[in-house]
Amino acid sequence: MDEQHLPDGARELDQQRPHSARVWDYWLGGKSNYEVDRAAGDQLQEAVPDVVEAARADRGFLTRSVRWLTAEAGIRQFLDLGAGLPTNQNTHEVAQAAAPEARVVYVDNDPLVLRYAEALLSSGPQGACRYLDADVRDVDVILEQAAKTLDFTRPVAVMMLGIVQFIIDDAAAREVVGRLVEAVPPGSCLAIAHPVKGVSSDVDRVLQMWNDTGVDPQTLRTPADVAGYFEGLEIVEPGVVPCAEWRPEIADVGDQRAVAPWRLCAVGRKP
Repeated sequence: MDEQHLPDGARELDQQRPHSARVWDYWLGGKSNYEVDRAAGDQLQEAVPDVVEAARADRGFLTRSVRWLTAEAGIRQFLDLGAGLPTNQNTHEVAQAAAPEARVVYVDNDPLVLRYAEALLSSGPQGACRYLDADVRDVDVILEQAAKTLDFTRPVAVMMLGIVQFIIDDAAAREVVGRLVEAVPPGSCLAIAHPVKGVSSDVDRVLQMWNDTGVDPQTLRTPADVAGYFEGLEIVEPGVVPCAEWRPEIADVGDQRAVAPWRLCAVGRKP
C-alpha cells in the first residue's frame, strides 16, 4: 500500500493477516489495502472467478438502491451498517447528489474503517454525515447514538449490505434485523445484500477456507433465509434477486449475464 494513502495511525494496524474490508477495497479497485490483502483477494478470485464481479455488483446495488430510496421513495435519512472502507459512490455522496439535505449515519466497529471514515467522510453543507464505532449487534447503542443525527419519527433507510453474514447465529441475525426494522417508522426501508449457499460449490468451499484462517468469520444462508429478513415488509420489485439484477441501469443491461447469482439483495418498505 502506498504510504501517502494512509490516514494518521493506520500504519499501526494489523498488516499480517488479510482483512475483509481491505480485500473488498482491493476488489473494488481501491488503494486502502496491503499486499497480504491483495494476495488473499487473488487467491479467492482464483477459486471463485466471479468474486470481483460480485463485489462490484454489490456496490452497484448500493448506488442504485440509495438513488431509488432518495429519488423515488423520498427518504432523506440513512443508517448504513457495516459501512466498510470509504470508496467511490459512498452512501452519503449518492444520497446528497439527489437530495443535498440527506443525513447519513455509518456504523462499523473496525479500527481501520474508523481511521479512514474520520479522514475521508464529510457531508455537504445542507446535510449530515456521521460515523459510529459500534458492533452491529449493539442495537441499543446504535439507535441511541444515531438518534443524535437521525430523526426516528421520520422514514429511515436501514442499509445492511454485506454485514448480516458476519452474524453467524441465525436467531441473532434475525433479531438484529428485526429490532432495527421495529425501531423505524412506517415508510422506512430495509436494504440487504447477502451471499447464499447452494448456488455455487466454489463459494461454499472458499468461505470455509476463509473462516479457517480465523479472520472475520462469515456464514452463507439460503435464499429463503434472506427473504425471511423482509417478513412484514413490502418487498420492492424486482424482489430478492442477484445484485446485478436489481433495477439495472440501461448501460448495465447487456452486462448482466447472471453475474454472481450467489449474492442476493432486496429492498423492503415498512407499511
